[in-house]
Amino acid sequence: MQLYLMQHGQALAEELDPEQPLSPEGVAQIKASARAMKRMGINLDLIVSSPKRRSHQTAALVAEAVNYPYSDIVETEAVKPLASARESLDFLMRQKDCRSVLVAGHLPCLAEIASALLAGDGKVSLGFANGGLCLLEAPSLAGADAELRYFLSPQQMSLIATG
Repeated sequence: MQLYLMQHGQALAEELDPEQPLSPEGVAQIKASARAMKRMGINLDLIVSSPKRRSHQTAALVAEAVNYPYSDIVETEAVKPLASARESLDFLMRQKDCRSVLVAGHLPCLAEIASALLAGDGKVSLGFANGGLCLLEAPSLAGADAELRYFLSPQQMSLIATG
């Protein structure tokens, strides 16, 4: 499976909006990352988000850019910020016939998924940033046998988008 991990875009402060939607900067950031994904030729079988607004907005912006049906975005508690890697991976393993999946999620969940797939022990620390993109290629989601294909910063995604 090709597993793409993207932290949601920059969100408004909770004091400004308790739902913490994407800020205008966050929307622009994710639109640029989504354009980069389109330019990179990424095709997705599944887009997953948490129920949090900023995660779902991120998923929706990517879906629009890569021609993925909005109505097919799957929202699940399994990728909420404090979900365990095991909970997230168990959910992903139940998604049949999906070879290319994007999780538009949160920290620490995304970092824990990556660490579990790369090392199995939570000791790998990747510096996720809002709107960056990580690609893991995993023969299975059951063990620590994934390969890190790339880990692109939001700035790199923006450069690819304008390429």
